Amino acid sequence: MPFRINTNLSALQAYNALARVNARTDKAQLRLASQLRINSVADDTSGYRVGKELMGKVALMKAAQGNVGSAKDTLATAESALSNINDLLIQIKGKVAEANDPTKNLSALANDINALGDEISAIFTNTKFNDTQLLSGSSLPASSNFIFQTGETEKTTINFGNMNTLDLASISGSGATSSNVASLSVSTLETAVNDSLGKIGNYIQRLDVKDSYLTSAVANATSSISRLFDADMALEQLNATKGQIGQQISISMLAQLNFQPQSLLILFQ
Repeated sequence: MPFRINTNLSALQAYNALARVNARTDKAQLRLASQLRINSVADDTSGYRVGKELMGKVALMKAAQGNVGSAKDTLATAESALSNINDLLIQIKGKVAEANDPTKNLSALANDINALGDEISAIFTNTKFNDTQLLSGSSLPASSNFIFQTGETEKTTINFGNMNTLDLASISGSGATSSNVASLSVSTLETAVNDSLGKIGNYIQRLDVKDSYLTSAVANATSSISRLFDADMALEQLNATKGQIGQQISISMLAQLNFQPQSLLILFQ
């Protein structure tokens, strides 16, 4: 092999090898520091894109899962209110049956019914979830529809009946009197309440299924994101250690090769 002083090719090759070793070692150490396999798009272009798309889907699904929770809480609030109304209607039906006993005080029974009816009216008016009236009032959505986004693009429309149309005049205020108390009927109101309770039960069942699906989907997508982005810490530690050893050897070889042309001086002695 010829000896050249002006251009030390062996030293340059050793220098390039050292640069490559340094780059690999730096990458392994960065991954150890960040715990991420992908720290820039250049690390894995396709993996970066897929991972970010999955992150977007996870964010949407988590938001949808929160919406499912809000929908279930809304339904639970309405269910509790309607169940209380149902209990009060049962009491009113009992009072009407008592009014058909000629030995009972009809005025007192009428007053009792009006008091129960006023409480039903108050429940209709005051049942709210996050300041939205659920059973009556101006803030009730059109046609009693509550629309929740329960998937990436899926929306669930909840309608458990239009409570605004229910007439409580005959059993509240002074609607019940001694003259009509024996003939009062709350069957229309009772049917509407029971129908609404049935719808609420069906909606909650559907939302439970959606919640379970979203929980599973979020877990699976998060697992995929982890596989794409998270660093294998044990492997990167091995790579970093290997790189550090390689750096020391490469520096030593570069020093020796850089000094090699000086051996030519012996020819001039």
